[in-house]
Amino acid sequence: MSVSTPTLITFVVYIAVMVLIGLIAYRSTRNLSDYILGGRGLGSVVTALSAGASDMSGWLLMGLPGAIYLSGLSESWIAIGLIIGAYLNWLLVAGRLRVQTEHNGDALTLPDYFTHRFEDRSGLLRVISAVVILVFFTIYCASGIVAGARLFESTFGMSYETALWAGAAATIAYTCIGGFLAVSWTDTVQASLMIFALILTPIVVMLATGGVDTTFLAIEAQNPSNFDMLRGTTFVGIVSLLGWGLGYFGQPHILARFMAADSVKSIAKARRISMAWMILCLAGTVAVGFFGIAYFAAHPEVAAPVTENPERVFIELARILFNPWVAGVLLSAILAAVMSTLSCQLLVCSSALTEDFYKAVLRKGASQVELVWVGRLMVLLVALVAIWLAANPENRVLGLVSYAWAGFGAAFGPVVLISVLWKGMTRNGALAGILVGAATVLIWKQLNLFGLYEIIPGFIFASLAIVLFSSLGKGPSATMLARFKAAEQAFNSGK
Repeated sequence: MSVSTPTLITFVVYIAVMVLIGLIAYRSTRNLSDYILGGRGLGSVVTALSAGASDMSGWLLMGLPGAIYLSGLSESWIAIGLIIGAYLNWLLVAGRLRVQTEHNGDALTLPDYFTHRFEDRSGLLRVISAVVILVFFTIYCASGIVAGARLFESTFGMSYETALWAGAAATIAYTCIGGFLAVSWTDTVQASLMIFALILTPIVVMLATGGVDTTFLAIEAQNPSNFDMLRGTTFVGIVSLLGWGLGYFGQPHILARFMAADSVKSIAKARRISMAWMILCLAGTVAVGFFGIAYFAAHPEVAAPVTENPERVFIELARILFNPWVAGVLLSAILAAVMSTLSCQLLVCSSALTEDFYKAVLRKGASQVELVWVGRLMVLLVALVAIWLAANPENRVLGLVSYAWAGFGAAFGPVVLISVLWKGMTRNGALAGILVGAATVLIWKQLNLFGLYEIIPGFIFASLAIVLFSSLGKGPSATMLARFKAAEQAFNSGK
């Protein structure tokens, strides 16, 4: 049996299980709330693991190990920033957003929440925030499809065009069929697969290199500065990497997991599970890239693929060191990382089109069955647009992905964070925050001022705009204040 045959079988079995979960979730999907938020019924374990899996894309198993392999531990600042940001998001936003969305029109999407929270009768908040979601997430989806295509292309020797459809088909199928429940349940399976791969692989690499001492000596022999956290960095560079953590406050696909929790009481347990999962996964992915330095230094005869493309370090280590069947499972973890994020992004785009355009503007009296089917059609539509964008992997639009995270973080992050913490925030403040945050990211990126990651000035300026415009204009209405107070009481009593 060839090396690729066991891998192919494990991929097929894995994909079949994901689609089966989608079919099971289909039976539990009766209305739009079920399709978009799983009927707000996620327990703490599913909430925790699905939030983690939807956050970590193929970057976790390809991009970060490659960066560590090339530059050593100095690339790990981004992991530290992400851990801090994720923890603060769970601590400050998760529980409050869960109750605020319930008290503000039982909102199913962020645009819906903004509209009800700030009593925006003009519809501007809904439309602008939905457009931001569609633009950035369609680009994100395209990047996920490219990552999946590259995995199939390199693993099975497919042409890029065939791999494009092969990589996207399963994700589209279970997302379209099962909606939020399918995405969340599959995310839980995928998160388990990812942590298994990222704990097992670095241990085996280290043993294959001769143990802890031998591995570290080999890494030091290659370049002593591999251990230097400050190697090639500047103060601005470190701040920029840590700044990635600010993005968590504004990522719709992660915030949707908080909104879908069965109660605020589940959040504390979910936070502990999710943070433990995240820390172990990030530590594992750093270790894979770091120990890979020692392994390929000792085995230069198999180092060519990694030398040519460092992002293949996890793939090559899995292929070389493990039985083909185990390697197939480990490589499926990359597919899991890609699929988990892509499915969430497709569903959020579908939610924005269905809830915030079709239902709110075109068909206010649409039945629940009609809305669910429209949601499914919107998943398919967004996926087809993303595949079209991904058809040319060199297309310039994919370069925008590098600041799509910053775009969401700056446009939505301050609005979400301040809206759940400050009762004095108004509709004008929210509108100013979204516009200033998004504009700052786009302009700062083009000017590349000071080499500072654009999310940091975007987050700061958006926060200032929210406070300024909320203070200058008419204050929140009595009903807004009453809803905020009721939500805060529900949050405090549920902790």
